[in-house]
Amino acid sequence: MKQLIWIISCLGWLAVAANAQAAPEDHRLKVVKAVQKIYPAIKFEDYVHGALAFSPDAKDQYDAIMAFPPYDAEIEKGAKLWETPFKNGKRYTDCFPREGRNVAGNYPLFDAATKKVVTFEMALNQCRTANGEEPYKHSDMNSMGLLTAYGRTLSNGMKMNIKVEGKEALAAFEAGQKFFHQRRGQLNFSCAGCHISNVGNVLRTEYLSMAPGQATHWPAFRGGDYALFTLQRRYAACNQMVRLAPLEIGGEEYNNLEYYHSYLSNGLPLKASVFRK
Repeated sequence: MKQLIWIISCLGWLAVAANAQAAPEDHRLKVVKAVQKIYPAIKFEDYVHGALAFSPDAKDQYDAIMAFPPYDAEIEKGAKLWETPFKNGKRYTDCFPREGRNVAGNYPLFDAATKKVVTFEMALNQCRTANGEEPYKHSDMNSMGLLTAYGRTLSNGMKMNIKVEGKEALAAFEAGQKFFHQRRGQLNFSCAGCHISNVGNVLRTEYLSMAPGQATHWPAFRGGDYALFTLQRRYAACNQMVRLAPLEIGGEEYNNLEYYHSYLSNGLPLKASVFRK
């Protein structure tokens, strides 16, 4: 019976994906409903837990780790980066409303002036360069990664609020949507193939999480060594898993992908810098 529901859902999803001109909110709701059809017992607000929503034992282990996170010292390094003044005496808090609290849920956003998607990492670098500092490399987890890991915790509890307004913003959204649904690499996988069509199935001993909710918890500390991953570093790792050369972290293609991907989590609260396997 579950398999029949899954097939029906997939057929319905193919029709959704084919309508690339659908309004973003209509599209997001259809993605959420595609998951809800298969797993009606999982509450929408629990999508922030991703694969943990399918395994009470894994969720219990996660809760135990999060009670006393073994990587707190790394977040403290990020806090030091955030709090250290620039050479001109200003700080990151001067670049954001509310000194950076409850702002990360608005990112990525589309900047009409540059006609580009701006991620939270890009906003941090814009703050640096505006104050005479060199930008950080987006792929450098010891600088940008740690800074982002702390900076996004200032918005924990804020609901994702990504906006797509205007034709140019919609074009960026649709570019990210196309990336998410296009098969890639030697293994011929797509993001949607795992995280919409096969949600809850097991791949390499791990449950496949649902796309809505995935963007809420990054950066994350992953695995037994608690390696720090930003969302785009995770994109690069996924590309490598399907035997595709990863794209530039912080480049336009990944930025558009993050814009679309984050929009799917609208309405869900941020919980940054958590543990993930």
